[in-house]
Amino acid sequence: CIQFSVHVSAVGPDKMRVTWITDDDAPAMVDYGTASGQYPFSATGTTADYSYLMYHSGNIHDAVVGPLKPSTTYYYRCSSDPSREFSFRTPPSGLPFTFVIAGDLGQTEWTNSTLQHIAAADYDMLLLPGDLSYADLDQPRWDSYGRLVEPLASARPWMVTEGNHEVEKIPLLERHPFKAYNARWRMPYDAGASPSGSNLYYSFDAAGGAVHVIMLGSYTDYDAGTAQHTWLQGDLAGVDRGKTPFVVALVHAPWYNSNKAHQGEGDGMRDAMEALLYGARVDAVFAGHVHAYERFARVYGDKEDQCGPVYVTIGDGGNREGLAEKYIEPQPKTSVFREASFGHGRLQVVNVTHALWTWHRNDDDEPVVADQTWITSLAPNPALLPRYLISRF
Repeated sequence: CIQFSVHVSAVGPDKMRVTWITDDDAPAMVDYGTASGQYPFSATGTTADYSYLMYHSGNIHDAVVGPLKPSTTYYYRCSSDPSREFSFRTPPSGLPFTFVIAGDLGQTEWTNSTLQHIAAADYDMLLLPGDLSYADLDQPRWDSYGRLVEPLASARPWMVTEGNHEVEKIPLLERHPFKAYNARWRMPYDAGASPSGSNLYYSFDAAGGAVHVIMLGSYTDYDAGTAQHTWLQGDLAGVDRGKTPFVVALVHAPWYNSNKAHQGEGDGMRDAMEALLYGARVDAVFAGHVHAYERFARVYGDKEDQCGPVYVTIGDGGNREGLAEKYIEPQPKTSVFREASFGHGRLQVVNVTHALWTWHRNDDDEPVVADQTWITSLAPNPALLPRYLISRF
């Protein structure tokens, strides 16, 4: 059987979910091991499919493998098919830990460039703040997107949240939003210490608990009293900053934005949730939606505040709608750097006090570091490390 759209995502501290699609019936089984061609372990999962108007998906399988060792390469095959072998590397169980962050990917030549630049330097996990395939109701585009990202997404965990292009709701005809997204990109919303109950928002720990990542849903209810708002309160309350020096959040529609595109579209969510993130001393918030790059200073209530998160818009992965090139002038004092170019970002959490953020612009064959800054943990009284340990990275 033909397999495609193979991708992996992290589940808890020592497991990975493998997801793949076959064009006909096949077992939802993953065979795996630490040597190529040798698979002493196996895991069996579940199979589902979905229909959307006249389209009917292939068989969408997923299986959770583990327990796994950290920083280890595992070789695996799906549905016991000997014709295709894949491999992934598990994330490290401590620091340093490198995230790639890329929003609004799509399936264009700019997407190809971004993926090539991501692959050119090693990383541990990719975070995607919404707008994956830009299928926009045309379901075969989900299949082509799965094939496009498979070389990277099958080798490192990809953790995603939804954007507006994932909604795909048609009044009277397709009443249930996110049908394709939920079927194809199942995240660990029911795992960990803080299960959310919804694939549209969830959280997880990385680097042995040194980093807590919150994936929020911009296109499901978020006001006070809603399920997402209540869950976020509990999730943040459960984070021990003595053990978790860094907390980052991802949304799709940016809460701060000086680009003329999508002005104000994240304001409602910001009004509902900004105080929660501020009170928990979240270190950084990453967004997509605006097809450009922008980094803000630490902000709260639209003013610089050293206890607020650093806000970054990184919706520049390679969408098919073009760049958002017009900015509001004059540039707000809270906006530190902005540029309408395609690219991706890297967040290297170096130790318990410092993380290095870099934005890489797509320039021809080489990614160019166009913006860079250190982010210092807002955790109270973090253990201080000598400066020479920081300068090593």
